[in-house]
Amino acid sequence: MGIRIIKQSEDLQGLEAQGPVGRPLGEPVAQMCGVDVALAGAGSNDCGIWECTPGRFRRQIDNAEVMHILSGACTFTPEGGEPLQIAAGDTLFFPSHTVGVWEISETLRKVYVVFALR
Repeated sequence: MGIRIIKQSEDLQGLEAQGPVGRPLGEPVAQMCGVDVALAGAGSNDCGIWECTPGRFRRQIDNAEVMHILSGACTFTPEGGEPLQIAAGDTLFFPSHTVGVWEISETLRKVYVVFALR
């Protein structure tokens, strides 16, 4: 498998519908879509592009994650912490078992790598 380039990923059309978020906290219930990218040598780690419509929900995964925000805006409030304002151009590093609440105010699109739990 060679190098895969997704040109202008912030404008990529045709993302696959993934349904509603798993832990919504009220209305509207945020809807997800994305594209998973198979990456030779990545082992059990997952990567791709993910998009989510506005809504409020609890973080759904226990895994460590690295993400780069391509477009949109939101707030993430870690449990016991202060709200973090997040916008296009930001890069985030989530340790495993990070718990908190996403509040997406403008449809958010990110590139992500989710690391397999050990």
